[in-house]
Amino acid sequence: MISQNHTNRRAYNWLAYQTSDHFLEKFASHYQGTLYDLGAGESPYKDFFLQHAKQYIAVDWAGSLHNTKADIAADLNKPLPIASEVADTVVSLSVMEHLCEPQTMLNEAFRIMKSGGGIVLQVPWQWWIHEAPYDFFRYTPYGLKYMFDKAGFVDVVVEPQSGFFTMWLLKFNYFSLRLIRGPRPLRWALKAVFMVIWYLDQKAAPYLDKLDKNWAAEASGYFVTARKP
Repeated sequence: MISQNHTNRRAYNWLAYQTSDHFLEKFASHYQGTLYDLGAGESPYKDFFLQHAKQYIAVDWAGSLHNTKADIAADLNKPLPIASEVADTVVSLSVMEHLCEPQTMLNEAFRIMKSGGGIVLQVPWQWWIHEAPYDFFRYTPYGLKYMFDKAGFVDVVVEPQSGFFTMWLLKFNYFSLRLIRGPRPLRWALKAVFMVIWYLDQKAAPYLDKLDKNWAAEASGYFVTARKP
């Protein structure tokens, strides 16, 4: 199981992490052998991955905005200082939107993977600009499929993380968070009101998503799985 004590989880966005956890657990069979986490940041999922893989190697940029715990410092926009065909598994979570040369990262992920190895990647779609100015792209399912095919991957599957309502209500929560301002008593009162709304809308969102018959059109993000032939 993935720990629910993730440091980034807040009252207004716990559903985003819960949704990601669901997919990470769904793809547990993909995490094997030597696993490279490209753009690992603070490596919040290291312990989870090591429940399945034999070795975890974090790769990230030394100038990252996060307090990185990288085993290998590397710019993912450039060729990686990693030998070819050493990885059984590659994962990359909420990273590719921050790369100015995302195809390079996918090409390098393919290069360092062993034949038969697998990749699990996640990117946002309907999401606000974050970590500016290092937020460059959003990817449709068709764009993702094209880029993975171009890198050489096969069996590429793109899955939406959520339907319209989860996407919209999470965006509402992030927007309403920015409305909490002013004198301290007012901030406390606003936060108390919004915390009730945030809890209720995140509880309701997965049920409302059942009304959406085309999740891929307005998902909060996508997970991609593929393998190297």
